[in-house]
Amino acid sequence: MRRDRREFLTAGALGVAAGALAVPGPVLGRETDDKKKEAEEDISAPEDLMREHGVLNRILLVYEEGLRRLRGKDDVPPDVFHKPATLVRRFVEDYHEKLEEKFIFPPFEKQKKLADLVAVLRQQHEAGRRVTDVVLRNATKDQFMRAEARQEVIRACEAFIRMYRPHEAREDTVLFPALYKVIGAKEVKELGEQFEKEEHRLFGDEGFEKAVEEVAAIEKQLGIDDLARFTPK
Repeated sequence: MRRDRREFLTAGALGVAAGALAVPGPVLGRETDDKKKEAEEDISAPEDLMREHGVLNRILLVYEEGLRRLRGKDDVPPDVFHKPATLVRRFVEDYHEKLEEKFIFPPFEKQKKLADLVAVLRQQHEAGRRVTDVVLRNATKDQFMRAEARQEVIRACEAFIRMYRPHEAREDTVLFPALYKVIGAKEVKELGEQFEKEEHRLFGDEGFEKAVEEVAAIEKQLGIDDLARFTPK
């Protein structure tokens, strides 16, 4: 009886092990993909907005490099400014800022929290769009040949950089952290899901990643894609 019992237990253990090994590869792969997708989508609204600020910061670096070359009398093609301005219009102004204006600013205004800051941020969004209009209008092949148009681009980019560096810094360090107290952690999480859906609606899959690739291509065109070149000697 002891021998029969030992054989039964051994056979059972082998059966369990064989069953585990027999799990189809595609099932395991699908579980891994699902977990990866879930991790990628589990991004809070403030984190999503802040990483988009990273794209904006890289655009500001492109503007700065273009301005440096213009001041140095280098031959600068107009698309050095037109390409990043187009990305600003499509990704920053028509998407990122619209999210802030629709979902982030109203709770603060309703509860009268940081209302003065929000009022300035709204005004700066409008001012930024006017400045981008100037860049897009003057950084074209025909217009950019005119010295006056190049000066318009210089003034517009300088104003854009000067405004948006403190603008995004205040949002990252003051407004976004306060969002959890204003609407609560659960609502912040739900906002992140709404942002993800809106990004997919406007840009398809990987809208943020595509914006990063686009600004990276502009950096490469200018030869400022190597991060090491920014290290002080």
